[in-house]
Amino acid sequence: MTEKISEAIEVLEQISQDSTVPKNVREKTQNAITALKEENIEIPIRISRSMQELDDLSEDQNVPIYTRTQILNVVTILESI
Repeated sequence: MTEKISEAIEVLEQISQDSTVPKNVREKTQNAITALKEENIEIPIRISRSMQELDDLSEDQNVPIYTRTQILNVVTILESI
């Protein structure tokens, strides 16, 4: 696993463990983590699946502003791979 993917997973894990974040947001971040950790799938596909979950979240009105910023940072990290 690349260093950037590990960094993205770390940020997503922080979001998924934050009790102030709505449950549906934590579930989607967990789905993004799962997608990134699937070792038997090629990296571009894992990134695409994860970004799909994160794109949904970036448009969700229930996402706190700080969390939205974290999500956009993760998207930026994944796009740079």
